[in-house]
Amino acid sequence: MASREELEARLAATQRRLDELNAEGASNEDKMRRSQAREVRLLQAESIDTLIIALIDGLRVSYGVEYVSVVICDSDHDIRHLLLANGTPVEDFKDLVMVESISGMAPQYIALQKPWLGAYAACDHQLICPNVKDARSIAMIPLRHRGKLLGSINLCSSDPHRFTRDHAHDFLSHLGVIASFCIENTVNRARLLRSGFTDVLTGWNNRRYLGVRLVEELARARRDGSSLVCLMLDIDHFKRVNDTWGHAAGDAVLRELAQRIESQVRASDVAARYGGEEFIVLLPNTESRSASLLAERIRTSVSAAPVDIPHDEQVTVTVSIGIAEVSPSPGDDDLKTLGDSLIARADVALYEAKSAGRDRVVVEAA
Repeated sequence: MASREELEARLAATQRRLDELNAEGASNEDKMRRSQAREVRLLQAESIDTLIIALIDGLRVSYGVEYVSVVICDSDHDIRHLLLANGTPVEDFKDLVMVESISGMAPQYIALQKPWLGAYAACDHQLICPNVKDARSIAMIPLRHRGKLLGSINLCSSDPHRFTRDHAHDFLSHLGVIASFCIENTVNRARLLRSGFTDVLTGWNNRRYLGVRLVEELARARRDGSSLVCLMLDIDHFKRVNDTWGHAAGDAVLRELAQRIESQVRASDVAARYGGEEFIVLLPNTESRSASLLAERIRTSVSAAPVDIPHDEQVTVTVSIGIAEVSPSPGDDDLKTLGDSLIARADVALYEAKSAGRDRVVVEAA
């Protein structure tokens, strides 16, 4: 029979183990609460840009690490275009790494089925963490869709023991699943929203989209102290095309015109079909002189070659272009009215181009 001292020792040992289990349970409960809070923040993101901020800045703060990056494979530039259409180009996100292929980005990508935790090595991880400093350990959380690796969330710490292969990664695995779902969800939502902003005939943005982006670009110009230029383009004698060759020919001309204009503008420019045979191009951070040179290139490219229309026929078309410029001041609060005024002034310049004989560019008089 055990002595009193032995029983007391066993009791004390049992109590210590109970205390350890209670502490472990409390710690796990706290981890679960924090994990659920992180996931809720991701699920609440309504757009791609807010989700990226939640993934990068939100997780960095929540995990208390020095650096977080997100790598996403965007081979068709679909996400890039959606971000650009939202007024937040990829370049606005310092630690978002958007690539056409993840091949060769990191050796762990070859078989990244679950989170990889271990020592940070610049030779292995510098491509997926381009701006990291003094990292000693890293957790790579895979982002997957339909069994395919799309990229990863990368948590980096200066503590070499923060992420090791001995650590459990159940919470990180679940975070990766939630993040992957959120990326797919916000991308699909952005596509659906963009579909309401697209002209079916030309594939260009429509007037509704232009209204949204015009206010955004004016706000950006006001913040940066820069100029915004509006080009308004109109096909000369377009009614004659429809009357002579029919509306199918007119549609072919509109589609071809959109392609020829698009070949001349920058990715950062905002192009939209304004209505009928009218198109508008917004040129951020541009002055009238540079815009005039671009307009001349557009005008020349439109008339450089005839347009193929149904029944193996061709027609040569020209465009008239009006240009107006605005430099918003800090006190310009009614940006919608300012935008309407900009378009109206470009329309006046366009009317002058028409009146002067068409097939020409007119810059609004200073």
